[in-house]
Amino acid sequence: MPLGLIALALGAFGIGLTEFVIMGLLPEVAADFAVSETAAGWLISGYALSVVVGALFLTAATTRLPRKPVLLGLIVLFIIGNVLTAIAPDYGVAMIGRIIAALCHGAFFGIGSVVAASLVPPAKRAGAIAIMFTGLTAANVFGVPFGTFLGQQLGWRSTFWAISAIGVLAFIGIAALVPAQDGDAQKVSLRSELTAFRSGQVWLSLTVTILAYGGMFGAFTYIAYTLTEVSGFSTGAVPWLLVLFGAGLVLGNWLGGRLADRSVDGTLLFFISALVVVLALFAAFAGSGTATVIALFLMGGFGFGTVPGLQSRVMTYAGNAPTLASGANIGAFNIGNALGAWAGGIGIAAGLGYTSPIWIGAIITAAAVVVMVIAAVTARRDVPVRPAASAVPAT
Repeated sequence: MPLGLIALALGAFGIGLTEFVIMGLLPEVAADFAVSETAAGWLISGYALSVVVGALFLTAATTRLPRKPVLLGLIVLFIIGNVLTAIAPDYGVAMIGRIIAALCHGAFFGIGSVVAASLVPPAKRAGAIAIMFTGLTAANVFGVPFGTFLGQQLGWRSTFWAISAIGVLAFIGIAALVPAQDGDAQKVSLRSELTAFRSGQVWLSLTVTILAYGGMFGAFTYIAYTLTEVSGFSTGAVPWLLVLFGAGLVLGNWLGGRLADRSVDGTLLFFISALVVVLALFAAFAGSGTATVIALFLMGGFGFGTVPGLQSRVMTYAGNAPTLASGANIGAFNIGNALGAWAGGIGIAAGLGYTSPIWIGAIITAAAVVVMVIAAVTARRDVPVRPAASAVPAT
């Protein structure tokens, strides 16, 4: 395995930690800045919206630049954003820090996916992407609980200082271990990158990403309420149950990458269909503690098992211009996050109970299955243009 993939995974770990750890520290942040928890929650929403902006516009702005220096620049942006959050004297500065850190998120994963794919032979691209995304899943399993504990013991700012240190290590790792992408992006113009969006398969892939990830995230956003109010678990048990969910993410990411290297469309159809079943059964039997534990693990596994295949698919059908399409798919994941959270909230507001977000997630994910079937059937006549060596070189 190329060591450069480990460096990319470390960067993904830090970025994933930045996105998710603040969820467990909102009370401390709100108290420190003397704002409501709703206002503190905008530090999460503002981050997610900024990810979409960065995924599209920052990736587009760097298409003609060599990818390795761009990745290093994005890590510097990440460090600056987290240091600014750590030293923020007030809520406004903390929000600016969150936005700066978020801008690098989509572009890093979008460009990093292309770089990861370039480090291995074409038949192993999905697996290479999965290794990079292992950093993101590990952030959920190990980083978030530890970061929350650190912030609760030493103050929430200590967590963001630790994240900044991880960013420094990631910078050193990428600089030392990721080979230069000789003759790559500087030969690709923004206009040529935009040609990827002429492909109907790219748009179908983006739609599947939004719906499949939106369905899972819709169920996950309000999971703490489901666990305590429906399943009967104590509040103290929730972090450990979320670790179980995160373990499912890790296994699903690894298995999804392995299987997608054999058949992307077949793997996606299987995982997304299985996710629909798991969500429906979870909603139906959420009153059972045993069923809930099993469903949490499977929801994480089947949900995140789609990520390597979805990222690989959109890059494949983007042909010679995968970078911007890859970044757009990262933005699609975050649009799905917002869609799922919004739809799940509607169910709760309508008085349908704390299992309604899971039912709604199952419906959204079922729509993803329909779109994926259409994509798989039409793909038989839409032969992707194989990436040129300058776009996604294999070594």
